Amino acid sequence: MFRRIACGTLFITGLALAGCNDTTTTVAPTSPAITEAFTGSVSPAGGSTHPFTTFTGGSIKAVLTAVGPDSTKNVGFSLGTFNPTANTCAAVFDNPAATQAFEFNATASTIGAYCVRIYDNGSVTTDGIDYTYTITVTHPQ
Repeated sequence: MFRRIACGTLFITGLALAGCNDTTTTVAPTSPAITEAFTGSVSPAGGSTHPFTTFTGGSIKAVLTAVGPDSTKNVGFSLGTFNPTANTCAAVFDNPAATQAFEFNATASTIGAYCVRIYDNGSVTTDGIDYTYTITVTHPQ
């Protein structure tokens, strides 16, 4: 009788172990996000580009954190890909009338060079003074 119970137990255990071997789950490592702050000023008819690099894919959030001297003014704001050879920012997302606190949310599918760009959309020229700014970018390392 003990023999029948032991055989039955081994058979059931064998099925349970065989069932566990059918499923393979791979967990991809996640890279911690990094936050960078870019500051500067935009002159009439001018602009500034700030490149950043990701070493893995993931979420990118670019926020126009501050615009001065008047936070109600708008400027051009872009998020795009950066070409380090030509030192150019090709806008993928653009808001030609971004105000303070405007944000872009995007996903980088791979390693790459990306950029944010802020530029005079006519407001700076009309006011005749430089605008200061802060842009905060959170992206995968």
